[in-house]
Amino acid sequence: MAERESAAHDVLSQAEDALDEARRLMNKTLRALHDRTVQDGRVSSDAMDSFQSVCYDIALSASEQTAARTVVDYARHVRDAHSGDRSGLCLEERLASLFVAEGVQNLRNRVAFRTEDFGLTWDDLARTLDRGDVQSFCSGQLAGANMTEIADAVRQAGGSTGSSLLEKEYEEVQETFRSFTDRVVSPLADRIHKEKRLVPDEILEPLKEMGVFGLSIPKRFGGQQDDDREDNLSMILATEELSRGSLGAAGSLITRPEILARAIQAGGTGEQQERWLPRLAAGETLGAVAVTEPDYGSDVASMKVEAERTDEGWLLKGTKTWSTFAGKANLLLVLARTNPDPAQGHKGLSLFLVEKPSFDGLEFEHVQPGGGKIRGGAIPAIGYRGMHSFWLVFKDYFVPEECLLGGEDGLGKGFYYLMAGFSGGRIQTAARAVGVMQAAFEQALSYSSKRTTFGKPIGDYQLTKVKLARMAALLATGRQFTYAVGRMMDQGKGQLEANMVKLFTCKSAEWLTREAMQIHGAKGYAEGSPVSRHFVDARVLSIFEGTEEILAIKVIARSLIEQGVFN
Repeated sequence: MAERESAAHDVLSQAEDALDEARRLMNKTLRALHDRTVQDGRVSSDAMDSFQSVCYDIALSASEQTAARTVVDYARHVRDAHSGDRSGLCLEERLASLFVAEGVQNLRNRVAFRTEDFGLTWDDLARTLDRGDVQSFCSGQLAGANMTEIADAVRQAGGSTGSSLLEKEYEEVQETFRSFTDRVVSPLADRIHKEKRLVPDEILEPLKEMGVFGLSIPKRFGGQQDDDREDNLSMILATEELSRGSLGAAGSLITRPEILARAIQAGGTGEQQERWLPRLAAGETLGAVAVTEPDYGSDVASMKVEAERTDEGWLLKGTKTWSTFAGKANLLLVLARTNPDPAQGHKGLSLFLVEKPSFDGLEFEHVQPGGGKIRGGAIPAIGYRGMHSFWLVFKDYFVPEECLLGGEDGLGKGFYYLMAGFSGGRIQTAARAVGVMQAAFEQALSYSSKRTTFGKPIGDYQLTKVKLARMAALLATGRQFTYAVGRMMDQGKGQLEANMVKLFTCKSAEWLTREAMQIHGAKGYAEGSPVSRHFVDARVLSIFEGTEEILAIKVIARSLIEQGVFN
């Protein structure tokens, strides 16, 4: 019995050994990529473009491996905290070990038959991931019998995927927004989606009173955050719970004010901060971000919407698209070209704080006294309904001089201020993904225990249990990875990890909601089914706040190549 418990408790060490071998393999690939793409001491974008597939896979694998180390650390903390209360493996250890095995095998599958592309040989695999101890660990974790036991353990735990390990103050934040979601958001969510409604006041007004729009704004500006430190974890917990109810009608409401607030704090003048941050914190001002253009999404440097200088301010000219919540918003953060020289690229772009009336409909038009005009309309989409994303057309729309973010010193710095805003948006998107996954998982677990076929619940069949075990492992890992990165960002760290967690959780959400829908069968395919709403909502997560391809290749892989090592 003692030997069995010792072996059980050693599983996390086995997982860490497997991750060490995965890291060795990835570092060899990174050295090869470095040699292929670095020219004159700098990473060449043209050279990287010749290895996009490898860069994508390395970025995804690095994100999975970073997530894996996070969930192993988490499981170890849980195990140590309850070492006197348990024998054998706890649920957190089992889920962490399963995820590690999945991640290691994912990496092997990506490189095994493309070794030359990755700068590897079969001997490299033999010395790392194909080692007997690594393969023994992975085969044991991925065995159907093991995953069946994990699914049973999750069901016995009432659907829990592990202890939160949250401090009391954060448990209170979580419970506050969980209760609000259950009472207010969830009962409205399906109707909002089916009828393509805007976010109703029944959701907006109480959230204003709860101070949710000020979670990323310091107290000196009327927000909820301490003046001397960030508190990303509170924002993450609120976002996760609201997204569990509805991504489009609640979970994304915090994102716009956070992006605006971070950009204003990064580059705004004292007057701009004093004017806008308190209004954003109170929900008096609702914001939207207008960056994407019809022909330019992630290629920010090529954007063409023009800001022409006049004696008293600027005239905006051109078209933006996919501006979420732009109809209801009365403040737009608009990225526009202030230097017409295309050679200036992103250095010719500036940000403007653009006021407009708030509109409740799916189309709007506003004409200024001087003749300037802005009009917009909601873009029909398969999901993410409630906030809606809009196209916008600016025709000589006048913006006063004081609305240039940063004033004269902000000219040409719009891209940098925008990136400061998006850094929080990406960790928040990870929280949104976790919330959607939680909702879909709950529904899959419940339905699988009730739906009977061939004489027993579908949740009693091995294949369903394997699905549920994988879903639970992804959910637990995504949640703990998101929490860990939020804590890192509170300490001024974790910028690369924020990109990794966004990439990882959004891809996970797409797969998990698909499996939840599959468990529901034809019922899940019906538009009136909540699980179908989560599926179509999850699909947008890998597209906005940085598409997964650009995030993987241009941000994560590039950073890893520049570092020359995966830690």
